[in-house]
Amino acid sequence: MELRQLEYFIAVAEEASFTRAAVRVRVAQPGVSAQIRRLERELGEELLDRSGRVVRLTEVGAAVLPYARAALAAVVDTRLAADELTGLVRGQVALGVVPSCGAIDLPALLAGFHQGHPSVEITLSEANSEELVASLRAGRLDAAIIGIAATSPPDVRTQVIADEALVGVVCHGDPLAGRAEITLDDLRDRTLISLPRGTGLRTSLDEACSAAGFTPRIGLEAGNPNTLAELAGGGLGLAILPEPLARAHSERLWVLPFARSVLRGRLALGWRGGEPVGPAARAFLGHARLALTEGPAGRVEFAGDAPGGGAAAPVTRC
Repeated sequence: MELRQLEYFIAVAEEASFTRAAVRVRVAQPGVSAQIRRLERELGEELLDRSGRVVRLTEVGAAVLPYARAALAAVVDTRLAADELTGLVRGQVALGVVPSCGAIDLPALLAGFHQGHPSVEITLSEANSEELVASLRAGRLDAAIIGIAATSPPDVRTQVIADEALVGVVCHGDPLAGRAEITLDDLRDRTLISLPRGTGLRTSLDEACSAAGFTPRIGLEAGNPNTLAELAGGGLGLAILPEPLARAHSERLWVLPFARSVLRGRLALGWRGGEPVGPAARAFLGHARLALTEGPAGRVEFAGDAPGGGAAAPVTRC
């Protein structure tokens, strides 16, 4: 049994395709198929069901998969242990971020880490907060910059790096225009404009309304927070936005703070519970937690989930 056979088997199981697995491991498809056949002959059982359009695990394959993953992980851990013993930090760090996270100087954050740890490879991916949290839990990411509601997601540790009030905005002809503030109860019978589910802002809104005894009536959703402002300005409803973004549109929108600031949006650095796997991940988290609090990369104003937030205007929490 060879490690590459286990690697190819894992790739096919996760990709559900020999073709995609071959691309992933950078080996011709016949080579991948041949190695897995050898592994199956050695075990005396078929690991993959090739009868359909999608490759599926057999019952034996499903039982073998976690052990194959553990075997490869043990090899990685062995290499990491040797590196740590000699004072080296090598490996890979997988970082996820919400799109339009431009207010955080992400290049400076990554460049600062690379300068101190040039042997560590960093991979970067974008998704909304819900997807990033799922990837943290599954171990596909070592760290992520996410939007969170009042509490951190279960099984994920967080360090808040920005916290701001969420407010309502309406056009100047709206009945609520002129009010100094509103309450959650004012949202009960209103058509609301919000970011979609899976974003931190939407989670905060849904949780607050649920605690107040009702489900918000979302009439319009948009992935770009500046689009929310445009829709509210057209008289299409009350939009929920971070206060800094709302103030940037105050010439044509009436900003409605919530009494006692009951709605808040938070941006956080997140990582899965327990110690991060490997010295590279531990080193990156140590660097990021300090930099996002004290360094140039920590001068956080606004950031968000939504793509295309615009160069001039701030964007909302994801």
